[in-house]
Amino acid sequence: MKVAVMGAGAVGCYFAGMLARAGHEVVLVGRPQHVEAFNTKGLRLEAKTFDATIPVKASTDPAIVAGADLVLFCVKSPDTETAGAQLRAHLAPDTLVLTLQNGTDNAERLRTVIPQPVSAAVVYVATEMAGPGHVKHHGRGELVIEPAARSQQAAEALIAAGVPTEISDNVRGALWLKLIINCAYNALSAITQLPYGKLVEGVGVPEVMGHLVSECKAVAAAEGVTLAGDVDVAIRKIIETMPTQFSSTAQDVARGKPSEIDHLNGYIVRRGQAHGIATPVNLTVHALVKLIESKAR
Repeated sequence: MKVAVMGAGAVGCYFAGMLARAGHEVVLVGRPQHVEAFNTKGLRLEAKTFDATIPVKASTDPAIVAGADLVLFCVKSPDTETAGAQLRAHLAPDTLVLTLQNGTDNAERLRTVIPQPVSAAVVYVATEMAGPGHVKHHGRGELVIEPAARSQQAAEALIAAGVPTEISDNVRGALWLKLIINCAYNALSAITQLPYGKLVEGVGVPEVMGHLVSECKAVAAAEGVTLAGDVDVAIRKIIETMPTQFSSTAQDVARGKPSEIDHLNGYIVRRGQAHGIATPVNLTVHALVKLIESKAR
């Protein structure tokens, strides 16, 4: 397969590296500093069990995705429509676009700007960009994807490349489960600049996380969502499998970049308001992250 990554950050580079290592042609659309490194040195994937540099092609121009069978769509949630519109003219009618993003509504939003098949995906992976063209893998790396044209082909390629992948009829429930996990951890990690393992050791933090989760569950129920799993078990699994990981929101805040907080705790606040459900703890952490972002600006 020819695989393209739109938004070649830590998540996209990890899965791109796994697919390229398995022999697939991989092209990446990313920022200039990473594009230069990809083209001159290759993609360095420092995983838990290996450290490899893999040849790839990269560009800042989305036109490089032409001819792709699969696009891993990894831009930040606020950029979904803009990035989708940039891709549209370069994709074949049957190219599968797999959204590897935080939040619950990106696939739906992307479908409003491109005619190609779009499949939502739930991502559980701990990664970071450790330098130009260098992605470091800290743990996990599985995907749950929505049924769509060519999703079976994509799943088989990912599994063969060493990426545990499941096709699920309840991706909405899986996305909401991931959203609740993100709402429990991301803002608190960003505010404190602590990794998950240290974060949960803080005085009163488990109780605060419990309130965040309870509010999210109430909103999910009002939305008619059937959660795909046990939230409390999933929350504990994050601590067990990613104790040294900083949330993506924490990484954005540390770099002075806008985060996706409006699509995480902010989304819960908005949907809670729509249903008349109070979400004071989500409102508080959302407001604090926004203040930190405005201070950085």
